[in-house]
Amino acid sequence: MASIKDVAAEAGVSVATVSRVLNDHPSVSADARTRVLAAVAALGYRPNAVARSLRTDQTRTLGLVISDVMNPYFTELARSVEEAARALGYSVIIGNADERPELQDHHVRTLLDRRIDGLLVSPTDGGSPLMLEAARAGTPMVFVDRWIPGVDVPVVRADGRAAIRDLVAHLCGLGHRRVAIIAGPAATTTGSERVQAFREALAEYGVPLPDAYIGQGDFQAESGRRVTEGFLDLPEPPEVVFATDNLMALGALDAVRARGLRVPCDIALAAFDDIPWFVHTDPPVTAIAQPTRELGRAAVRALVDRIEGRPPQSVTLPARLVVRRSCGEESGRNPGAARDVAARGENRGDNPGEIPAPHPPQSPTPVQRSTS
Repeated sequence: MASIKDVAAEAGVSVATVSRVLNDHPSVSADARTRVLAAVAALGYRPNAVARSLRTDQTRTLGLVISDVMNPYFTELARSVEEAARALGYSVIIGNADERPELQDHHVRTLLDRRIDGLLVSPTDGGSPLMLEAARAGTPMVFVDRWIPGVDVPVVRADGRAAIRDLVAHLCGLGHRRVAIIAGPAATTTGSERVQAFREALAEYGVPLPDAYIGQGDFQAESGRRVTEGFLDLPEPPEVVFATDNLMALGALDAVRARGLRVPCDIALAAFDDIPWFVHTDPPVTAIAQPTRELGRAAVRALVDRIEGRPPQSVTLPARLVVRRSCGEESGRNPGAARDVAARGENRGDNPGEIPAPHPPQSPTPVQRSTS
């Protein structure tokens, strides 16, 4: 890769002259500017975005790179970030990574070239050399929602483990035993963390999670549809599907309806990342809600602290379970599981054909119950 010294040698000028041309300084002659730009093009030189971002002057501008602008969670997060930044006298430039690592790095590089004062990123994966380079170079940066292990950057996120355990307790209390999950990308911290928390919670309640009930999604609706179709084709389909983000939950709902099935009579559905739409579906979807607006505000405060020389703090806020009617809540039991028990001639509950909820190892934390 060509360096600035290579460009200077090719153009027959000093390194300082190359720097002035690249920064559009007016003191450079037209001839020198032409030669430098020709050398840049000939050598394919790209300025070091990270180094150029390190400066003493401020532009009062923050960069925000979100994973998917089409995801209502990230849309709300971006709105909260913009509002909080504006209140502190900063503007925000937003880049949409569309869950693509290469597009994420493009936006990060572009924002650093724009001389932003600091950067908020929700990483699409954990393997970006540019993120590590930027952190090591001292670029003011905060990870929000997701993070990259091993990179020394403040993280502002929600902890969904307790809410996932509440969900499992809720599902088991309704009598569900065949439970499947649509996982997010394993390369993301949220993707791997939610699957692990779900697996551990099921184990506490003695509920197995066979490989056939783990579907790999990508936080996009189409993957939720595809994975759910695979679940429905199994010889013994799950009684409930837990989608680990809202778009995959909507895809799952599409797949169920395309088969002429109904939620929750034929199969139950729960989701991570509550969204306003879920109260308008039929039935309203039981979901885990993150404190999105609070996360956006906390992320901006942490980044501005870093920019203005104050020690930034990582922030972890709790998610919560919002109970609605997509898991068989109205009947208080799972009709599909009850029919299976009755067909086998078993009677494990107080009433014929009804199975009891497993006894939890300890009382779950209280959850929010919606009347929607």
